[in-house]
Amino acid sequence: MTTRLRVLDDGAWISVDDHREIRVSELWRLDAPGFCGCDLADLVVENFQEVGVDGSRVETRVYGQCIECGETGVTDWLPVGRVRGGEFVEFDRSCVRRTRRE
Repeated sequence: MTTRLRVLDDGAWISVDDHREIRVSELWRLDAPGFCGCDLADLVVENFQEVGVDGSRVETRVYGQCIECGETGVTDWLPVGRVRGGEFVEFDRSCVRRTRRE
């Protein structure tokens, strides 16, 4: 089964199977040591750069700003949900998102 992933509206939305699922202007808690020096970054998501799949997990790279230290930039790959039984299931928005460890 194929799942269509796209970034829409100049990076404002992630579309999964032609449905807008995840939008910018949210605050994400990150465990992303490569992004800034904060133990846990509070990132304001400003723009989706890329979207992809790692197994059944949907991931994205975003441009944003940490509201704790002010650092801006593009993150490494972050999980946003998974495809289960052909359906997209978004991860709990209150969870800490961790960058993929290569």
